[in-house]
Amino acid sequence: MLAQKQAEEAIVSNFSEAHDHEGKEDHHQDKEEENTSLFNVKNFLWHGGSVWDAWFSCASNQVAQVLLTLPYSFSQLGLLSGILLQIFYGIVGSWTAYLISVLYIEYRSRKEKENVNFKNHVIQWFEVLDGLLGPYWKAVGLAFNCTFLLFGSVIQLIACASNIYYINDNLDKRTWTYIFGACCATTVFIPSFHNYRIWSFLGLGMTTYTAWYLTIAAVVHGQKEGVTHTAPTKLVLYFTGATNILYTFGGHAVTVEIMHAMWKPQKFKYIYLFATVYVFTLTIPSATSVYWAFGDELLNHANAFSLLPKNAWRDAAVILMLIHQFITFGFACTPLYFVWEKVIGMHDTKSICLRALARLPVVIPIWFLAIIFPFFGPINSAVGALLVSFTVYIIPSLAHMLTYRKASARQNAAEKPPFFLPSWTAMYVINSFIVVWVLVIGFGFGGWASMTNFVRQVDNFGLFAKCYQCNSPKLPAAAAPHH
Repeated sequence: MLAQKQAEEAIVSNFSEAHDHEGKEDHHQDKEEENTSLFNVKNFLWHGGSVWDAWFSCASNQVAQVLLTLPYSFSQLGLLSGILLQIFYGIVGSWTAYLISVLYIEYRSRKEKENVNFKNHVIQWFEVLDGLLGPYWKAVGLAFNCTFLLFGSVIQLIACASNIYYINDNLDKRTWTYIFGACCATTVFIPSFHNYRIWSFLGLGMTTYTAWYLTIAAVVHGQKEGVTHTAPTKLVLYFTGATNILYTFGGHAVTVEIMHAMWKPQKFKYIYLFATVYVFTLTIPSATSVYWAFGDELLNHANAFSLLPKNAWRDAAVILMLIHQFITFGFACTPLYFVWEKVIGMHDTKSICLRALARLPVVIPIWFLAIIFPFFGPINSAVGALLVSFTVYIIPSLAHMLTYRKASARQNAAEKPPFFLPSWTAMYVINSFIVVWVLVIGFGFGGWASMTNFVRQVDNFGLFAKCYQCNSPKLPAAAAPHH
């Protein structure tokens, strides 16, 4: 047993040293290429792989347009349920992100023992599932992950059009979707998550401003005359709101790619939890204050911007959210770019222009779907129930249980259970609870409610809706039917 333990420690130590060495090599190579002294601008802005880079990536990727739909969810759930579900799904989401990080470390340590080199290869979630559990799991992981990221990108485009409309309503939302589709297509030039350092930092600053703008603007505005807070009133609305919150804290479909971009990926374990705690300081105050100010009126306004008075502060928030949604589009699309590159044999190509050209076909279906289904709030809930529930919660929990189902796998695990939960049995209990809860509440009730609500939007507005939930002063209020 002593010899086995020493061997395990040696493997983990070698894994850590390999990454330290790889990180140092990358830094050294970049410095030689740039031929600069101590301060390397390219590394500072472009080449990130630290713990802080990962934290900024997780936090900025978790909160984007969801900030604007959470007050809408509160109007469906009620204040107490809204806050409690945010905390619950935040903790559950952090746990499953931890499981994904453990499985990544397990996969990579096994491959490195086989002398596999990942220098020009980005490891993705479906490859981890393939290496640990076989081709069937790879197929399931690939299908759910790619579909989720596809619709995650679609949501960013819809959100861009929805937001810019509140600054300039001379063009309808569908036309703005055409324009922003072209703008977001430029993300094909960003090679990998190493290169999101400055974007992640700026993105989190933008959402922080927007969240506190929503909070302060709602408090300054005060409660609207005759405001009512009747939620929850209908099961359909309640579970629609609940799945939107499930979606909010299930933004880690790109966890493996963010980890792979780190110099020391084994340090990722608790980063997502720390990112979630920060996100709570943005989502809970903003959703609470906007719901307090406008109450049930939010049921007909999926985007919180639509109810706040037009002024320079709101315009600044809209512009910052637009920039951040561009960044988040890149976050969601980059793993899809990697998958497509691997399919067509272009993943090892070093030319940025060639890779960008190869990636363009990925953007076209996203653009098209955003034009077909421009339903801002309801599509979040539908994606949460049907895709996030499996991609982010159920599959990682099941994969962890099956990977370590044998005593030998548990003994030789690259990562042991966390210090606060040192028992494998306790981990199995938590994982089983998550699988059952999300399957019944998230996928079952949530899927029924969100699809019912989604179909209702299609019936009211039709596919290819020119201007979903437009209440511009140029249009009479009655012209836009709602729920």
